[in-house]
Amino acid sequence: MDAPTTTSADNGTPGGGGWFTPHTAPAVPPDSDGPERPSTDAPAALEHAELPTAVGASQDALLIRRTMAEIAPVADQVTSYFYALLFVRHPELRPLFPPAMDIQRERLLKALLTAVEHIDNRPVLVDYLENLGRGHRKYGTRPEYYRALGECLIGALSEYTPAVWNAETEAAWVRAYTTISQVMIDAAAADELRLPAWWYAEIVAHDLRTPDVAVLTLRPDQPYPFLAGQYTSVETPWWPRIWRHYSFASTPRSDGLLTIHVKAVPGGWVSNALVHRARPGDVIRLGPATGSMTVDHTTDSGLLCLGGGTGIAPIKALVEDVAERGERRPVEVFYGARTDHDLYDIDTMLRLQQSHPWLSVRAVVDQRAHLQLPDAVREHGPWTQYEAYLSGPPGMIRSGVDVLRDIGVPAERIRHDSVEELVVAGN
Repeated sequence: MDAPTTTSADNGTPGGGGWFTPHTAPAVPPDSDGPERPSTDAPAALEHAELPTAVGASQDALLIRRTMAEIAPVADQVTSYFYALLFVRHPELRPLFPPAMDIQRERLLKALLTAVEHIDNRPVLVDYLENLGRGHRKYGTRPEYYRALGECLIGALSEYTPAVWNAETEAAWVRAYTTISQVMIDAAAADELRLPAWWYAEIVAHDLRTPDVAVLTLRPDQPYPFLAGQYTSVETPWWPRIWRHYSFASTPRSDGLLTIHVKAVPGGWVSNALVHRARPGDVIRLGPATGSMTVDHTTDSGLLCLGGGTGIAPIKALVEDVAERGERRPVEVFYGARTDHDLYDIDTMLRLQQSHPWLSVRAVVDQRAHLQLPDAVREHGPWTQYEAYLSGPPGMIRSGVDVLRDIGVPAERIRHDSVEELVVAGN
């Protein structure tokens, strides 16, 4: 699966993660041969900004949102201008980014919008930023890079918002960015004390289930901690600095092996490499596990699982997690596919059903049933007392959430990872 149901945590960084923000560290790394930082379009206040107790008071949030509304019609130009500023002023940072920048520009904007959306909700924003900070480690990001990127971003915003940009607006962005960068840097520093920035993993098995779907078994070079339902980011040796997300298809194993499902999509660099080029013995890199679509073992509520295409991978892991805990809570799995051919893992799911009487597996094939997966879920139930888990294409997740809410499943019982990244991460 080229993009899990979340993606969350890597929005727009080099190679495909979050966005960079300013910090009070030097603009050019120590002992670097890079150029001096220009003094124009780079607010000096960034050097001395105090860390506020909250990210954006209400007035700051209003000013920041007004800026984002102003750039909405020219968002592509703003992000292009940002990267042009960055690479002209700091060419030493260019190697951190992928050769093709089209998707990178999309990710920066999406991440900005996500941060702005939650700027007045500190717990949500901090959790989002901490994930980004931890995820940045695999790109080789250093604390001293943050200010350079932040200055260029503010420079780009001010260039394209002359009607609303003033000293008050700039100060609001400086305060927000100072806080944001500190949260990300602190999260990365804490993570460095317990985990590597990335893992090397050897492909020990490559099972081509269909002409475009492969199940890969990986042996990491050191213990890899994760929970059932989480996902990782993958970089192949054929496309350096290009990272894509894949969900784990099992619970943690005693032998330390990992399993991911990959579907090759048209034009997908990483997915096509993993499906059609990778072989046992090849070595790839893995980022840290992330994602919140995990089983809550403090309750005995039933699980309602919707898995579309290779989105069945984390659903299978959730079923195994319940089984390993010895729980007998009901688990209802709806496995969606366009054709019978796409039900590449149905035999595995049916074997699990035979072993566990509390598990029910229903295949929903569009061409055969003439209805979409969420509509099939609507016909069964009721589901109001179930914990719902969704994994698959963005459209399926969105429509699935709509149906579940429409039939009375409370929002707090619906679990899936963020879908913002799926459109650009699925290759």
